Amino acid sequence: MSQLTTHILDTSKGKPAAGVHVILCQHHRSKWTEVASGITNEDGRITNLLRKNAKMELGKYKLKFETQEYFAHQSIETLYPFIEIVFLVTTENHYHIPLLLNPFGYSTYRGS
Repeated sequence: MSQLTTHILDTSKGKPAAGVHVILCQHHRSKWTEVASGITNEDGRITNLLRKNAKMELGKYKLKFETQEYFAHQSIETLYPFIEIVFLVTTENHYHIPLLLNPFGYSTYRGS
């Protein structure tokens, strides 16, 4: 498992959101740079977003969830074509950033 993990729960269905493209970016010198990307598995999780034993530098990051494609595949209209969650990495600890998602709302928190 990498230092950063995520998962998505589609709260409108009460099921994991599989097949969602997720992009990790790092903020450095006033610009965002893509660091990694992945696709959620059947359980709505990405456990290997970073290379094995890779550590994130301390600083500001964001996860961009490409939600429009996920909903379009199900012929569901959504208000949010993508969702960006910005967070700070302040230690070398594990960071789990989950997304609770529905077509017209979302929520997040620091998981374990």
